[in-house]
Amino acid sequence: MKKFILISSLFFLPLLAFSQEKQAEVKFDVTTIDYGEVEFESDGKRIFKFKNIGTAPLVFTRISSSCGCTIPKKPEKPIEPGGVGEIEVEYDTKREGLFMKAISVVSNSKNPSTILRIKGEVLPEEEEEEEEEKGKD
Repeated sequence: MKKFILISSLFFLPLLAFSQEKQAEVKFDVTTIDYGEVEFESDGKRIFKFKNIGTAPLVFTRISSSCGCTIPKKPEKPIEPGGVGEIEVEYDTKREGLFMKAISVVSNSKNPSTILRIKGEVLPEEEEEEEEEKGKD
């Protein structure tokens, strides 16, 4: 019986050590940002805030968007455990109409892949020249 306990202990000991390995874990405040209605050529920058709730430094290896109209900026330095950071996203507001874009985030987190989303509507450009001409008549 003692041999069985000793052998089974030796088998489970490495599994226990593996489960206690340090690992980063990212938690975003929100994963979707709704711009709502925004003016043509207005500020298209928004911020996704997050926290590393893991036990190891969080490193982002790749952050990319679904099209060239959305530009994400990834943190350059690792985020220590308990630390906070942000991912800045800029949407090109020179494109009228509804939009919904995805930003793929890849890191060394417990869940290594996350999809962030932005959505909203860019209102049509106001035609100042036409309004000025109407005022002259």
